[in-house]
Amino acid sequence: MEFIAPVDAVFLLAESREQPMHVGSLQLFEPPEDAGADFAAQVHEKLLHCADIDPTFRKHPATVLGTPQLAWTYAEDVELDYHVRRLAVPGPGRMDQLVELASGLHGSLLDRHRPLWEIHLIEGLADGRFALYSKMHHALIDGVSAQRLLRRTLTSDPSATAARVPWHLPRTRRKAERSGVRAATRNLLSAATSGASVLRAAREALLRQQPFAAPRTMFNVPIGGARRSVVRSWPLDRLQQVKKATGSTLNDVVLAMSAGALRRYLVERNALPDKPLIAMVPVSLRSEDDDETNGVKVGAALCNLATDLADPLERLRVVSASMHDSKEVYRALSCNQTMALSALMLSPLALNLVPALIPWTNPTFNIVISNVPGPREPMYWSGARLDASYPLSIPFDGQAVNITLTSNAGNLDFGLVGCRRSVPQLPRLLDHLEDSLAELERAAD
Repeated sequence: MEFIAPVDAVFLLAESREQPMHVGSLQLFEPPEDAGADFAAQVHEKLLHCADIDPTFRKHPATVLGTPQLAWTYAEDVELDYHVRRLAVPGPGRMDQLVELASGLHGSLLDRHRPLWEIHLIEGLADGRFALYSKMHHALIDGVSAQRLLRRTLTSDPSATAARVPWHLPRTRRKAERSGVRAATRNLLSAATSGASVLRAAREALLRQQPFAAPRTMFNVPIGGARRSVVRSWPLDRLQQVKKATGSTLNDVVLAMSAGALRRYLVERNALPDKPLIAMVPVSLRSEDDDETNGVKVGAALCNLATDLADPLERLRVVSASMHDSKEVYRALSCNQTMALSALMLSPLALNLVPALIPWTNPTFNIVISNVPGPREPMYWSGARLDASYPLSIPFDGQAVNITLTSNAGNLDFGLVGCRRSVPQLPRLLDHLEDSLAELERAAD
């Protein structure tokens, strides 16, 4: 048994039926040319025989002295046939039916009496492809480390047919791990002893971002537990061309593309506020050689999306300047100081744990937009080619829609998740993303 680090415990404490706190992924695979009709069934059988399970995939919350969410305990026996399931899309097996099935899976809570993860192998698509929907609790893993974990199951060798599974992967060499108690204590002491620098950074951040107070929008409402997900891929080269023509970063272009889509969606509903929307942009605090998959190492940057501006290039300029300012605030801080500052800036979200207060409080930000790096070359799993990897993240109470994307070979794969009740016609946002990118391309040409 080990104590849960405070930052990880927040994701357990904040969870409710209306607000499941797991991150997910929908991966789409093309079987090899010589695969038979039972290829997916064979892969599923392989998975069930991978019974060596790493400790992270045995963890679930324990109750200590009558209080839950204080410590982790480890399951001695893990029922793989519960955690690894085989499903099928109903006929005629369209892509939208697959995404609808994944939406239902994404809206259900993980069982806290079992290790906090599930993987569903889904077949029945009319084009012969199959999918993997996976989800894992955010208290165990953040979005960046989840993508890294899934990436480690893949290979660039199409002839490799061994089933590499996320619950047991070869470990790379790294420093010895500290226990959860010692790591949490170290982080808290570091944050406490750097209080002056955190306060200075907080004051600078607030002064820089005070003009960008988030307005209330149709997204900033109490949410229900049912989810709707939509996905689409865009060629990476299209965004790279806008990046080169404007001298911005790829992430700036992603944010400006998203800002244009949100503006169009809100205008369509006569719901665009006069003030610009503010996005929370997660910033990974993991170094490139940090392959640890335990816990959460994410900071938060606030970005002015300039949705009040009609000109796409001016919108991109404001987005770039806003992200530059946020990065400058964090650049001089250590990892622990950055996490402390992020917690301070996002502390008003604690009010969202009381849904009745949401209509009476201003949102800290309007939407989360997260860009998670992925592989830049074609990847394979059990001999099947990865066609797409759509991240599915977390809408929060008071934050009814989430936009997350990742790179995969030559594409950017977008996954949008919204509250079914609060965000009508979510697929329209995909159309607006395309229109927004096309508008940027024309303006930058």
